[in-house]
Amino acid sequence: MKKIIYLFSFFSFFLLSAQEQQASISIDKAEFSVNDVVTITVSNIDPTLWNAGQPNNIYIWAWYFDLNGSQAGDSPTNGSWNDSNALQKLTNNGNGTYGFTFTPSALFGTTDISKISFLLKADDGASTGSGEKKTQNNFLSLAINELTLTAPSDYLTVVDSGTLINFSATSTLTSDFTLKANGTPVNTANGTKNYNFDYTLTSDVDFVLEANDGSRTISESFRARLTPTNPVPSGMLDGVNLDSNDNTKATLVLYAPNKSTVHVIGNFNNWQENASFKMNKDTARDKFWIELTGLTPNTNHMYQYLVDSTIKVADPYSTTILDEFNDSSINATTYPNLPSYPTGSTNHAVTLLRTGDPDYSWQTTNFQPPAKTDLVIYELLIRDFDELHSFDAIKARLDYIQDLGANAIEFMPVNEFDGNKSWGYNPSFHMALDKYYGTPTAFKQFIDECHNRGIAVILDVVYNHATGQNPFYRLWNTDNGGYGGQASVDNPFFNQTATHSYSVFNDFNHQSEATKSYVERTVKYWIEEYKIDGFRWDLTKGFTQLCTSSDENCTNEFKKDRVDVLKEYADYQWAMDSDFYIIFEHLGGIDEEKQWADYRANEGKGIMLWNNINGSYNEATMGYHVNNQSNFSNVSYSVKGFDGPSAVSYMESHDEQRLMYKNLQFGNSNGGYSVKTANTALARMQTAGAFFFTVPGPKMIWQFGELGYEVDIDFNGRTGEKPIRWEYVTNPDRKAIYDVWARLIHLKLTQPIFNTTNFSMDLGGTNGLKSIHLTLDSATGNDIKYITVLGNFGVTQQSITTNFQEGGTWYDLMDETGNTTINGSTTSLSLASGEFKVFGNNPSTLSVNSFENDLNIQVYPNPASTSFQVNTSLEKVSIYNITGKLVNSYKGNFKKGHAFNISNLPKGVYILKAENDKKEKDTIKLVKL
Repeated sequence: MKKIIYLFSFFSFFLLSAQEQQASISIDKAEFSVNDVVTITVSNIDPTLWNAGQPNNIYIWAWYFDLNGSQAGDSPTNGSWNDSNALQKLTNNGNGTYGFTFTPSALFGTTDISKISFLLKADDGASTGSGEKKTQNNFLSLAINELTLTAPSDYLTVVDSGTLINFSATSTLTSDFTLKANGTPVNTANGTKNYNFDYTLTSDVDFVLEANDGSRTISESFRARLTPTNPVPSGMLDGVNLDSNDNTKATLVLYAPNKSTVHVIGNFNNWQENASFKMNKDTARDKFWIELTGLTPNTNHMYQYLVDSTIKVADPYSTTILDEFNDSSINATTYPNLPSYPTGSTNHAVTLLRTGDPDYSWQTTNFQPPAKTDLVIYELLIRDFDELHSFDAIKARLDYIQDLGANAIEFMPVNEFDGNKSWGYNPSFHMALDKYYGTPTAFKQFIDECHNRGIAVILDVVYNHATGQNPFYRLWNTDNGGYGGQASVDNPFFNQTATHSYSVFNDFNHQSEATKSYVERTVKYWIEEYKIDGFRWDLTKGFTQLCTSSDENCTNEFKKDRVDVLKEYADYQWAMDSDFYIIFEHLGGIDEEKQWADYRANEGKGIMLWNNINGSYNEATMGYHVNNQSNFSNVSYSVKGFDGPSAVSYMESHDEQRLMYKNLQFGNSNGGYSVKTANTALARMQTAGAFFFTVPGPKMIWQFGELGYEVDIDFNGRTGEKPIRWEYVTNPDRKAIYDVWARLIHLKLTQPIFNTTNFSMDLGGTNGLKSIHLTLDSATGNDIKYITVLGNFGVTQQSITTNFQEGGTWYDLMDETGNTTINGSTTSLSLASGEFKVFGNNPSTLSVNSFENDLNIQVYPNPASTSFQVNTSLEKVSIYNITGKLVNSYKGNFKKGHAFNISNLPKGVYILKAENDKKEKDTIKLVKL
């Protein structure tokens, strides 16, 4: 019984194997196309295994792949798997082989065929329990026609009119050729694999060469353009030039050496290359230009440059760009009526062009910027200062900044940068305002209000580099106009690799005249359009061409080319505004920095330098003094090595860790006194301010430092968003820093002694005791002639030597009542840990802000320099100095907004008394700068 079962099992396995056969296949053509007749021959097959003795019952089952390589369908005459169509039956050749003849296009009903697959089967191919009745799958690839254009060799050919252009091409299959010019056939050649034709070019033409092999048509396209030659009209600048006499016109100018043609595409021509918008070429100057006509005033026109028919870029000198990726994240409160990006019509940045818009009407036209030595700069990142992240939001907070006493605001970069939520040091368009912060009008209104309040506006500008979005980078790079790669060797603006060791993004070559023109063109715009008062130039160390990215020593050494080009840029800025603030973030050697500090200083100019004193101030606030580590004497411009107030000193900036963060994390302690305790650390920030603002020379505050902001610089990533903590204003211990700093700043700005050059400092030692002594040699009358600042940065109570400059009564200038005095013969004082004192040999009315307000008058600007105005009509105005002496009086019928001249008054604090025709009176403090 066991033997019988075994034999049955073996027989069943043999039948199963016999159902699926491995046939041999041959074809009569080594190469065939979709319309060729093809015969396949099948051998090594036995149909009787499928059909019980029927030797002629073999059918083909076929399917195909399209030209994209995807399986597309079966032969429509296959029939069904259980009942093959008779049209698919193979012929018995009588010699043990079978044949099937077909034309691919007929078999499948299409010419979209790249590959044929088939198998052989019985009429009924279904399984009978012993396997399906079929062979293996077989594959046949068709010969696909390929067209190779050998001339012209470039996609774009630019020649003079009348030039003969040769077109030559080959096809892999015999074809009929047709050459079309702007859609019209101009030449044909049939039944050949080689095409050749000469065409005389007399106009711009888009060519298409087609090759038809009988089954399909393939093509190659290319363009020919006439050389555009025409000089740029006189007076035209690079970028957009509006016509002051006709707001339906604008002239565009693009500098593009080694480029052949440029077309303007936009919403006025459906974003298509159009011969009517082909730009003229000034060959001698490598510039393209066009006068656009028929523009509609007060309308959002949008455009790009299509360069050599391949690369689309926005205007490098755009003043507003539209961004396909980021604009949707800008809300209507920040930027009302922001035009929509033309999605689906183009890609990459787009330039917004408007004509006929009225010029902004500036309300403050007589602003006098503070003297450099009086500068108290408030560095501000709009994104992290107010949740609305807009110019309007910052304008609404100007009272906060003004009451602190800051007389300049330095914005981190506001020109167009990649993304929205950025620090701004990734610039893409140097002349466009980034829309994430608001409209150009909102920015002008902000500046106007700052000037009204006596506050200068300084912009942080980044000319060391640009991102991949910059049009001048994209036009010449190794990424075929993309955002990656590196600058190509012919790029007139950018270095292929950085020539200094601090490079990010794409490095400008500042020895190139093209780069210099770009910088000066964009600088001119910000000064003239927005009345900006100064620039802080980021990373000036990168402006040399003499180093490599791996040689930091070279980068930090004196580099004459860097000195010369930055002086050249300074001259350009001063030519437009003789009082313009120029500040370099160089943080380098004194030899090079002094070159700039001294440059034209005898004319009242000179360049200022960022002066980072973060480390030593933080050592002092933390309470560490070993090895002189808390000696911050370099806060003084004279100690640093400058002859005048050229050092913009700061305890914090956006690049440094917060003092309070390190106070709380690493502060020193002694017994029950610990700097790590919040209130203790905050109190020590008051003392730091006393030894900061009292040192003559310009100063800078990084936003919220005046509230003891303590968030880690690396919170949410170095450049990531930081918490906005306006609730700190309601915290008495934090607000105390603000109040103390405000009193110190107002003291600095109202007392001439803080402009003295006669001062000494004792800021070293190992015990944390520090002192500053100032003397105003020219003091007269009630002027403060001497100031002594004493402080204990230690963590224990200590006595400090006073070294008062003279005897007599000294006044505690930080006492709001003015009642606290000390005898100048006192030789020492006991100071608690973190305590400070500021003494003067005369009192100050620093703390007097306003008096009785019957009229509720408002004086603006206040502080004022040459004149002030009042918000109501008056009949009488009197001005008294702090001793009560009448120094100016005005009588008459003064309307609201009348300008009262005070140019005769020296700097100081005054009492203004006003009276209207109803005999209502008011008194208020007036500060003269």
